Amino acid sequence: MVTAMDDALPFDRAILERARRSRDARFDGRFYIGVLSTGIYCRPICPAPAAHSRHVRYFATAAAAHEAGLRPCLRCRPESAPGTPAWLGTSAVVRRALRLIQDGALDELSVTEFAARLGLGARQLDRLFARHVGASPLALAQTRRLHFAKHLIDGSDLPLTSIALASGYGSVRRFNDALRSAYDRPPRELRRRLRAAGAQPPAGEVSLTLAYRPPYDWAHLSAFLQLRAVPEVERVEDGEYARLIRAGAGHALIRVRPLPGRDALELRVSGAAPGELLPISTTARRMFDVAADPSQIARDLGTDRHLRTLLGRHPGLRIPGAWDPFECAVRAVLGQQVSVSAARTLAQRLAERFGQPVVSGVPGLTRLFPTPQSLAAGDLRGLGITGARTDALRTLARAVLAGEVDFSADADTLIGQLTALRGFGAWTAEYVVLRALGEPDALPEGDLILRRMAAAAAAPLSARALRHRAESWRPWRGYATFQLWCAASDAAPRRETR
Repeated sequence: MVTAMDDALPFDRAILERARRSRDARFDGRFYIGVLSTGIYCRPICPAPAAHSRHVRYFATAAAAHEAGLRPCLRCRPESAPGTPAWLGTSAVVRRALRLIQDGALDELSVTEFAARLGLGARQLDRLFARHVGASPLALAQTRRLHFAKHLIDGSDLPLTSIALASGYGSVRRFNDALRSAYDRPPRELRRRLRAAGAQPPAGEVSLTLAYRPPYDWAHLSAFLQLRAVPEVERVEDGEYARLIRAGAGHALIRVRPLPGRDALELRVSGAAPGELLPISTTARRMFDVAADPSQIARDLGTDRHLRTLLGRHPGLRIPGAWDPFECAVRAVLGQQVSVSAARTLAQRLAERFGQPVVSGVPGLTRLFPTPQSLAAGDLRGLGITGARTDALRTLARAVLAGEVDFSADADTLIGQLTALRGFGAWTAEYVVLRALGEPDALPEGDLILRRMAAAAAAPLSARALRHRAESWRPWRGYATFQLWCAASDAAPRRETR
């Protein structure tokens, strides 16, 4: 007898069966296959012989399969699948909850406290997750820890005790029990198995794989970041993004580049304590937008004839994120009504005066971006920043320190908090939400380049007309925005777009 499939799945069983039997890579990470006869769950691309349909159950997420008592497959490694875009198209509450879980909220809060933070009861939150995600919030948090632990076993030479700490387990015993329960073998045996296969992680740094669904337009994303890279803080060189970040009481170096021949990016981290690795990985996944589903985005935006043409020119366009929301907000203020190169120069001056100098061992990377504390009390005179923007930067820094701006809030709340500050208009707030939160439906409707390109004519649309037209782009208005900005750059390479 076939067990009923998970209600949260967006496909019917016939589609799931075809995708499973053909090992269709387009569905990788969009659902998981539970084989009841072996007690194992797999990705759709698993090379193992296909099980008989009567032994198969389908799950929307790896967490749902884990919650059902199934173990991850050691051949296809479900922890290496592209991120499941389970939050897309769901309620705003679920989207925010998933983002907070990925940021580690349930490592510190109970489910009851977590639900209260979202303005819900624990039972109501469980019901929402069952409907939209197919697994409980606690199962999502547990699977997140488990998969990250497996990533570190595979991609680092860290001692297993350090991996237990880095993955959020309260003790080595809990770590061992969780890995043994999930993989039916202890962590030490998992590592021996990997070494026997010839895999050897680099010494002195952690290497993590960030899988994505192809296509992925790395050329556009890296060019966008290169044009805006703040000297001494970050750089894009030879197809690799590198920057200095705060990690605990110190600093770390991160590098991100595409892996040749694979649908994945490589994240290399040096100098971070084990406990910092999981939040660093989470931030990198958001910044480089690896959980996006380009086929779904193209299918929905392709109903707009103008966008359909642009999607054909730049398939796999991602939203280039920002490492730190406060840094993104500061740079958005600096970029108001000036060119990209001018905003970059102002950010460089700010970093040179207020950024903490560090020794990274990498030529050209010598500073951390300024903190809210340093800007709230700092003397901003003599940097070429206008008085109005100087006031806006101080106001922002003080509001962040006072808790009046919360970058973990949902998009609408954060937009309201930012626009309540002097010097922050709707464009600036939407831009921050688009890049710092990776909000797929953000629309900076006041942007003149966006309004002109959306009109596909010499005369730009009004903000109201753009808003009306963009209704058909939901829930991907952020991706439509970057397609139109990219088209503006293609049409006039010397013109700098946002």
